[in-house]
Parts: sequence; structure tokens; C-alpha cells
Amino acid sequence: MKKYVIGLDYGSDSVRAVLIDSQNGAELASEVFWYPRWKAQKYCDPAINQFRQHPLDHIEGLEHTVTSVMKQGEVSPETVKGICIDTTGSSPMPVTQDGTALACTEGFKENPNAMMVLWKDHTAVKEANEINDLARSWGGEDYTKYEGGIYSSEWFWAKILHVAREDKSVVDATHTWMEHCDFITYLLADEKDLKAFRRSRCAAGHKAMWHESWGGLPDKEFLSKLDPYLASLRDNLYEETFTSNEIAGHLNEEWAGKLGLTTETVIAVGTFDAHAGAVGAKVDHHALVRVMGTSTCDIMVSSNEAVGDKTVKGICGQVDGSVIPGMVGLEAGQSAFGDVLAWFKDVLQWPMDNLVLNSKALSEEQKADLKVEVESRFIRLLAEQAEAIPLSESVPIALDWVNGRRTPDANQELKSAISGISLGTKAPHIFKSLVNAICFGAKMIVDRFEEEGVKIETVIGIGGVARKSPFIMQTLANVLNMPIKVAESDQAPALGAAIYAAVAAGIYDNVIEASKVMGSDFEAEYFPQASQVEVYAQLLEAYKQLGNFVEEQTNKNT
Repeated sequence: MKKYVIGLDYGSDSVRAVLIDSQNGAELASEVFWYPRWKAQKYCDPAINQFRQHPLDHIEGLEHTVTSVMKQGEVSPETVKGICIDTTGSSPMPVTQDGTALACTEGFKENPNAMMVLWKDHTAVKEANEINDLARSWGGEDYTKYEGGIYSSEWFWAKILHVAREDKSVVDATHTWMEHCDFITYLLADEKDLKAFRRSRCAAGHKAMWHESWGGLPDKEFLSKLDPYLASLRDNLYEETFTSNEIAGHLNEEWAGKLGLTTETVIAVGTFDAHAGAVGAKVDHHALVRVMGTSTCDIMVSSNEAVGDKTVKGICGQVDGSVIPGMVGLEAGQSAFGDVLAWFKDVLQWPMDNLVLNSKALSEEQKADLKVEVESRFIRLLAEQAEAIPLSESVPIALDWVNGRRTPDANQELKSAISGISLGTKAPHIFKSLVNAICFGAKMIVDRFEEEGVKIETVIGIGGVARKSPFIMQTLANVLNMPIKVAESDQAPALGAAIYAAVAAGIYDNVIEASKVMGSDFEAEYFPQASQVEVYAQLLEAYKQLGNFVEEQTNKNT
């Protein structure tokens, strides 16, 4: 009998499910659900970097996508052996004592502080700074040392501390907090004891300062110096963590009925999207996997022997088992990648949205047709014209920090900047400068790994940007001066989640074995162009100079 597994990948804008044949990794069906409340930008305020999501978007998406792939795939429910969830992170949410998302209870259904705090929410900059200051000064363990030595406002404790100070009603109604990947896994599993529930090693180690060397989470004395609430919350969290090749439970009766599956289906421990994506792309020693979407996550694995007691400074953590059990997972990334270009598109589209599409000279049908045409050609034409600009022609220098800087050396207070604009600067010139900026940001990450003794021999790109933008990928190869392979799968993180599910269900003995059989092949490879490598090296120096200036000015003003 055939054995199938389902991978669910929760991104910033949508959730997608894939139904995978465990024998060969073939994708039988896939489905995407766009979050309706998020699309309407409910509970968000970009002016203060507040980005919250209602868990109903995720719960509705879960039911829609899984039932859809089951219908498309036409497989028997009993042949689906496992499910694994990957999500963005750190994206924690408050949960009541009976395991209900607080935002789904009376009195909190429209309260942004009761929502999931999305990874890109930076309202907790002040709290992150407090955590960093305390970790260095309190006289005890530096709990940030396995997370690059700098705790970020994008992460678990900073976000909870910020919400706790802002909204006492949320604190009073909350029993515990769960990362997004843990909550959705808990929703599906038959294990309903919140204290015993198997939380993700990946989420805890990279974002919550969990490490086995100090017995799990930071101790209560440290947390109480930040806020007594954090110390009391620790009692309702967890001690142990688990890797995604392990079983969190079996599908419970309620969700088996909703999804048309059986209670024999194994639910694997949850994980983060980038780490699952690396598995879907067959990550191996000395390979840097770049998950390229609205932001990037850069994932590597290393043996425990190679890493030893060394800590890599300025990255987003090193955690045993967070990618492949038995190996150390290393994470870095950019807070904005595709978001940089999306921001520029929104700026340029203002006249279209506010003037052309509100014009009385056009019929509603004409406006609809025009909107579709512009959407389909906008970025493609910009990219074509930007690519045609000769290297000898001056383009501005830009920074990629429109949403702060994640790696190296997290600093979410930083802002982007553009210099070198003249009367000859047109939209394609600025677009090219932004493409250069996101590639230079990637180069800074690669350089930091190598400076810290982590060898990189191969770069693998996955995600929409990697597959759809040859211009960006060729620029990246030139900037990094390295070949870059592109994974063939449209859904590498979901595929990676399915690989974890196959191991948890006992179909394969380990993640490496399963990845070799089920992982994505590669569809393209970009090689550095010798004539351009030196030019980009010079432009990189200008990027660094602008970055140093902006960081100095930011430090003076904070």
C-alpha cells in the first residue's frame, strides 16, 4: 500500500499544503490559502512596526488546504501516515488554560495584543535592548550566547514582555504562550496536556534562549529581573524540547473529521519554515540554504564535533537538532528581501491606485483590466530595464534595512537609506540599487559565517524569488562570487515538513535518508560573471560605508 504524507507551510501571507508520495517525493497535490484578515491588514500598523495575525486565518487555512489536497489527490485517508507543520518564527501567541488561542475567546476577538505577534513585528525593540543589557550585566549566564550574542525584537521573550506591559487584560487571561508552529501542531494532536505537549526544539532554541547546557529556558531569577510576569510564565511553559522527526501525537478525532483523515495519522513536532526548507532542499555540510521570500532565512548544518563549544557571533542561533537531528543548525537572515522590492513597488504604484483607478474617464471593467495588466508586468519590466543598465552607468547605493537588520548583529532600530541620486536617476536605477542592496546584505551574512570559521562551499536558493527572478539570482552570484543552485520545488518548506512527517511516521529511519529520496532536485545554477565580480566588490564597499554612516547616526539618536 502506498504511503503519503502532508506538509503544511505557514508563510507571512498564506499557508500552503502539499500531499507527497513518500516513496519518491512526488507532489500529488498542493493548495494555497491567502489569509483574508491579514490581506486586509487588520490588526497591523506599519508606522509603528506592528504586525499581528488572527489565528482564525491560520485555522481556516488549515482546513481549506488539507481538505483540498485530499480531494485533488484522491488517496484513501488511511494511506496518509503523517503531517508536519512549519511556520514563520518567532511568532508567539497567547493561549488560555484549555489550549484555546486567546484571540478566539470573547472580549479578545478584535484585540491586536491577543493576536499572534508575527515575526516581522518590531514593537519590542525597547524590550529586546533590556534583555541584551541584562544578559551582559546581571552576573550570571549569558543566555544570548547561542543566539548570536544579540537578542532581537523579532523573538519570543521580547514580544511577550512588550505585550505584557501594554495590555494587562491579555496577561490576566493568558495561561501560556505558544509559538505558531507549536499551536497548530497542538490543535491537530490528541495530546492536550499543555505542560506535557512536545514543543519545537527549533523554535525554543533559536528564539526563546532554550539550551540544554543550562537546563532549558532562562532561569526565573533572570526573567524576574525583566518582569515578574515572565518568571511566573516560565512555570507554564516547558522544560524539554523535541525535534521534528519525533511524534507530537496522533490526529485527534475533531480534526480527523474536519480533514477527512483518520486518527492513525501521526502528527510530527512542529518547526520553522526555513529549517524545513533546508531539509526540502537536501541541505548538507558546508551548504548555505537561502530561503528567499519577503525576508530571507539562511540555514546551515554542522557536526557537533566541528562546532564544539564555539559560538558564532551575530547570527540567529545555533541549535542541536533544529534542522537535522544529531547536527547543529545555524540560522541567519535578512529582515527584508522581497519586502524591499515590494515597498518600492507600492511607492511607484501610488498614482495608479489613487488617480488612475479612481478616474471617472475609465469604466470599471477598464480599471479592472488595467490593474491586472499592470500587476503582471510591473516588476518584470523594472527588472528588464534595470538589468539593461550598463555597469559603467552610475546607480544609487541603497541599504536593505527597510525592516531593520537581522543578521549580522541584529538591530531593528536601523532604517534604510539611498544615496547618490541625481537628475539622471530613473525608476529602474533605483530598482537596481535595491536589488544590489539585498544581495549585499546576503554577502555580509556569508562573510560573517566565514569570518567565524564556518566554511561555505555551496549556496542553494529556494522560494519564489529564487525561482522567478533570474536577474536577482545572477546579481547574487556575482556579489557572492559563488555558484548558486536553485531548488526545483515550488514548495520546498512544505516538502521539508513532509519529509519530517515521513520520519516521524516511521517510513524512514532518519531525516538525511528521507531527504535524499524525497528532497527537491535543482532546476538551475547561476555562476559568477568574472567581468562583473570586481565591479560589485567595489559597490559593496560603498554599501558598507553608507551602512556605517547610518548606524553611527542611529546610535547617536537613540
